[in-house]
This record gives sequence, C-alpha cells and structure tokens, in this order.
Amino acid sequence: MSDSRTPAGTPAGPPGLRVLVVDDERPALDELTYLLRSDPRIGAVTGCGSATEGLRYLREREVDCVFLDVQMPGLSGLELAEVLGRFKQPPPVVFVTAHEQHAVDAFDLHAVDYVLKPVRPERLAEAVRRVLSGTDRRPAPEDTQIAVERGGVTRFVERGDITHVEAQGDYARLHTRSGESYLVRVPLSSLEEEWSASGFVRIHRSLLVALGHVDEVRQEAGRCTVLVAGTELPVSRRHTRALRDVLVRRAAGGS
Repeated sequence: MSDSRTPAGTPAGPPGLRVLVVDDERPALDELTYLLRSDPRIGAVTGCGSATEGLRYLREREVDCVFLDVQMPGLSGLELAEVLGRFKQPPPVVFVTAHEQHAVDAFDLHAVDYVLKPVRPERLAEAVRRVLSGTDRRPAPEDTQIAVERGGVTRFVERGDITHVEAQGDYARLHTRSGESYLVRVPLSSLEEEWSASGFVRIHRSLLVALGHVDEVRQEAGRCTVLVAGTELPVSRRHTRALRDVLVRRAAGGS
C-alpha cells in the first residue's frame, strides 16, 4: 500500500490510467488504493493523505484521474477540486465520500462521478468506466411537437420548449419557457416513461423537469429545490439523490 504520509506511486507497470487517491483516513486510502490497483484498466496508483499533499503532487506530475475524499482537515476535497478546475488541463475528478449531501457541489465542479462509502467494487468499476469513456453520449432523440388544445384550437408545442410538467389528476400541465402552460390528457407517469430519453426526470410525485432548463440546484436546511426558467420547484427527499446523480453525470458528459 502507498504511504499516506509520502506520495508513492506503483512501479512502472502495464499501460493504463494514472490515478491519484486523496483521503486523510488511512484505512479508506488503503482500501481504495487496493481496489483500484485490482482493476486491469488502472496502470498506476498514488496515495496522498491530505488535499495539500495531493495538490503538491499534482503540480509536479500529471495524472489521468483523481479520486478525492470530500471532508478533510485543512484544504477540503471540494476546495482542491476547485483549484484543479483552474489547471490548464484539469484532471477528471471522482468524489468518494460517506456524505451524500455534497453531490450538488460536486455537480457544480463538474465531477465525473460521486461514489458513496463504503465503496463497492462494482460501483468503483463503473466510476472508472465513466472516467475512461465519459457518460452515455448518445444523441438525444429528435425534438417532437406535442399537440395541445386551447379554446377548441389545436396547437403544436416543441418539446424542447417545455421546462417542466405538473400533474393535475389524470392530466398533465406542460409549462413552457415563454411562461405559457397547456393541459394535456396524459398522466405524468406516462410522460415520465416516454420523455426520459429526452432529459425529463421526476423530482417530485407531481413534477417532471427538463434537465436542459435547470439553471440552479439549491439546498438549504435539508431542503432541495431547482430553479427552472425563473421558477423554483421542490425536490422531494425520495428523488433528491437520483437527481443529483443524473446532474453530475450530465455535467461530466458535457451535455
């Protein structure tokens, strides 16, 4: 295992990712280093016991990815990631932490992934896959016009103009970026299934949002909301973690 007090990389080995692991807790550092070295896609792993030590290492050497704890004494993982974001060629960052409440901050810092402790090997393998190939970059389905009726007149609304959808019994109200809304006789559950590939996600039992129209994610006193086209919408506790995950992946994919 690498000594958390002194950066120590593995000897030259098979080609693969050069990874830096930063964690102030020695058992966690050793465990993550061991798991990463067991992955055949990893070429070399270096361990550092503090964000300051990790930053010093990164100023002297190049790596392909940084696996980073969040809460550390002195310079935190989030602060280190912010510094790395100002590098000419910032390395991809994967946060590995026991605290899921920092996922929104990770999204803001364009993290590739956000892995919760205790780390499962299969979950770590997925994080490595995302580092290597990014998130799913399949093109979004072609935009679709939605037929809506108002006052006996049928109009067609571009799905790309819809910011969020609100359940109203067996109907759904489509809200657009122009501020207009339209009632359609389709249950929210059906729209969730049909439009998921177009970037619509459930944030509440009565709300879908279009990720492309999410301007901000806010969290105060344990309450999460999103700002969509100037409208603040609540995110239920049940859907908060899933929303954070998809926003992190979306940011990492550059979409």
